[in-house]
Amino acid sequence: MAEERKGAITFKGNPVTLIGPEVKVGDQAPDFKVLANDLSEVTLADSKGHVRLISVVPSLDTGVCDAQTRRFNEEAASLGEDVRVLTVSVDLPFAQKRWCGAAGIDRVQTLSDHRDLSFGTAYGVAIKELRLLARAVFVVDKNDQVVHAEYVSEATEHPNYEAAVEAAKKAL
Repeated sequence: MAEERKGAITFKGNPVTLIGPEVKVGDQAPDFKVLANDLSEVTLADSKGHVRLISVVPSLDTGVCDAQTRRFNEEAASLGEDVRVLTVSVDLPFAQKRWCGAAGIDRVQTLSDHRDLSFGTAYGVAIKELRLLARAVFVVDKNDQVVHAEYVSEATEHPNYEAAVEAAKKAL
């Protein structure tokens, strides 16, 4: 059974339980298996050799998640081709694709963890009570080492965008 971290964060002020270990800077990035918009499987290895900025959101259909994904889409332009920006949520791949089209998102790859919560449990962001992912940002270098990890303490608040982007630039 996966590790449970009770009260690790709050969601709308209420403590919630995160399933999975806390991933820390210096850790080897855990592998995962999620779905792309075309329902193909995506793993960490699929972007090997690139720096990965992984933005984790509860649902693209909420204001903060929308803003977070749009912000990282804008930042992706300044990060260049060697950085892959991934947004992971439990939204269905069809909903992610529709949202990206409507929002004009073209530099971020949205990935769905709906099927297995593989990413959520590997990175310790699966919210037990809600079956959503906690807001977090991870930067993984070309050698699959975690160089930045932020679990946002209140899921309805924004992450530290500048710190994540700076970590991705440094990892190049």
